[in-house]
Amino acid sequence: MMDFKKIMAVFLTAICFFSTALPMASAAEDTQTVQGRLTAVENVMYGSVQTGSLLDRINRLEKDYQGTHPSNSDMVSRVDKLYTTIFENSTAPSVLTKLNAIEWTLSHQVSMDSIQARIANLEKMIQGAPKEGTYKSRLETLSSLAFSGKSIPLKQVTIPANTLVKIKLVTPITSKTMKAGDKIEYQVASDVNINGLVVFAEGAPGKGTINKVTSARNFGRDAKVDIDFAQIRAIDGTSVDTFLGEEAKKEMKSVAMAAGASVAGMALLGPVGIVTGVFVNGKDINLPAGTEMYIQTKQDNILYGIQTTNK
Repeated sequence: MMDFKKIMAVFLTAICFFSTALPMASAAEDTQTVQGRLTAVENVMYGSVQTGSLLDRINRLEKDYQGTHPSNSDMVSRVDKLYTTIFENSTAPSVLTKLNAIEWTLSHQVSMDSIQARIANLEKMIQGAPKEGTYKSRLETLSSLAFSGKSIPLKQVTIPANTLVKIKLVTPITSKTMKAGDKIEYQVASDVNINGLVVFAEGAPGKGTINKVTSARNFGRDAKVDIDFAQIRAIDGTSVDTFLGEEAKKEMKSVAMAAGASVAGMALLGPVGIVTGVFVNGKDINLPAGTEMYIQTKQDNILYGIQTTNK
């Protein structure tokens, strides 16, 4: 039986107007330019974009991660290498894949914190205190300890389009104070498994953008918030496009009905991406952090998952 908080999460969700149809706003990071890729790397490495010249920022990242600077390499190549190392699994598991695998293996959830904070926290958990050295060497030590020197149990898997992901808000959604362009954060609320592989781990971060806010008005017209749920991070570090579509709405309706909610007290489920409330009139939207709902993947994705059992 669903608890009261979860029932209210479903109901509060029904107050909003959710859409991904407007292309003018997106929370997806620009990773096509040097500046965009550098920003993406800094955000996951330190938790924020750093100050200084491009060269200073690149030098700091290389020093912190590997301790050395490549000779005779241009800025584009250096940033591309950093980005590939952090996010991609083309030749070896990425930094994010390794961190996610270690955290999930130890606690069955992953963290939204920066790489530097996550490594320090894992060292406290496993070794008793944070260690010195480059992030690369420290991560290799943690991986060896967590997996007894064996390779991380990864396997390629296809995540079908419209795969449901249960999420919970990190950023509260309030129609009184939010405006178009505001960024929101959310997390995976529970693991998503496909063929015995974890593909989205509990705690994994997601990002979205507020596209439009309509305030509550007279004559019982409720506030509406148009949200692009944009992307959520898979366990292999890949950002996967997501949205609130028909499958997600059906799941929320099913969960609410299973909890004993009356159909009249739920929502009118309109076209794809639209949820309009009918049980509260002329009210503002106030979805607190922790509110749970469902979103779904936009298209098929071939990614790596972590085996949940030894094979």
